[in-house]
Amino acid sequence: MLGPTLETDRLILRPPGIEDFDAWGEMMEDEETARYIGGAMPRATVFRVLATMTGHWALLGFGMFSVIEKASGRWIGRLGPWYPDGWPGREVGWGLARPAWGKSYAREGATAAMDWAFDHLGWTDVIHCVDPRNENSIALAQRLGSDYRGMATLPPPFNTEVLTYGQTREQWRSRR
Repeated sequence: MLGPTLETDRLILRPPGIEDFDAWGEMMEDEETARYIGGAMPRATVFRVLATMTGHWALLGFGMFSVIEKASGRWIGRLGPWYPDGWPGREVGWGLARPAWGKSYAREGATAAMDWAFDHLGWTDVIHCVDPRNENSIALAQRLGSDYRGMATLPPPFNTEVLTYGQTREQWRSRR
């Protein structure tokens, strides 16, 4: 196993694996779901994204978790710590499949991932990179207690402008 398994009341967060490929592919084929997380993509590209996420774990000892809904055992998305070369900061990000929307799963999972990043990775600061049109993710970043920090440009191949929200470990702990 590449990393730990975290559990919340309703979710299991574990490093991604090939068993997630079909569900991940379905999520990324959905135009509405993929709109703010890189856009819809074919299965071959999704495979490379999954390999990148898995490689992030292998190289850095952390990465986005696969999100499993406890009640059903279904893969419902990916979220967690992310910091590839050239990124604007140490991020906890999220992307969930449409059937998981509106259930506060992103908040529940991001909370567990932020706790883990601060407590086990020793991060002192965390950001969230959000597409300026993604009102739901902006609202989630704010509900997590993060403040707007300004615009940033994601490195190639993305080259896109994002809003950044963030907070320090001390701010996070004072709110918890």
